[in-house]
Amino acid sequence: MDFTKISESIVNGILTFGPKVLAALLVFFIGNFVINKVAAVTGKALKKKETDPTLSGFVLSLITALLKVLLFVSVASMLGVATTSFVAVIGAMSLAVGMALQGSLGNFAGGALILLFRPFKVGDLIEAQGNVGHVKEISLFTTHIVTGTNRLVIIPNGPLSNGNIINHSALGSVRVDFDIHISNSFAIEETRAVVMEVLNNHPSVLKTPKASVNVKQLNDAGYVMVVNPYCLPGDYWKVFFETQEQTRIALTKAGIGSPVPTQIQIHG
Repeated sequence: MDFTKISESIVNGILTFGPKVLAALLVFFIGNFVINKVAAVTGKALKKKETDPTLSGFVLSLITALLKVLLFVSVASMLGVATTSFVAVIGAMSLAVGMALQGSLGNFAGGALILLFRPFKVGDLIEAQGNVGHVKEISLFTTHIVTGTNRLVIIPNGPLSNGNIINHSALGSVRVDFDIHISNSFAIEETRAVVMEVLNNHPSVLKTPKASVNVKQLNDAGYVMVVNPYCLPGDYWKVFFETQEQTRIALTKAGIGSPVPTQIQIHG
């Protein structure tokens, strides 16, 4: 065994690959340091803009993962490893994952838009996708709302962000709407006075904007009045149900009734 040749081979190997390894290690440690600094700066910027914690956490994770993949490919290239295959594999995997998660990615994109532009927030009363309820939770993929019947509705963010959204809480107060049917035997002003007294005495009905009671429709048997009290978004269902019940009780006590249905008799 020729130890001289072996020693020379080792020395030549160190002289050939040593600088590459040292440079790759240097790039690796400096790259990690820079990535951590970028993540920290990005996190502070997102926090300063009061970005939702769920979205900011995901964005930071995504940025960090992408930068580390680029760092890995760069270090491998410095060591003489062919990076073409890495790029091809990463591209193929990205395409496969994108096709498999097409619906989920759409929901994620919708959730990101909702969290960024905030068409509504937790606690708001919204109407969307055929459902009405208070927003309980907004995640990256779904939004949870609780209906007036205490049912939890989970709506995918993709369709939600692309559809019409009615935010009843956007202006700070929400209007309640319901109709009452009154017989022509009773004066409009008399009916309005009874209903307004109910609304004015209800503790959850706001004084501003002021509640209103107006004639909506006239017919041969009577008239229809629309009742519009205003309340805070969190009191919507309470006001909706209680004012209707109290209005009917007050009208009955005042002797004001609904039109009597007309019965048509056919004689043979």
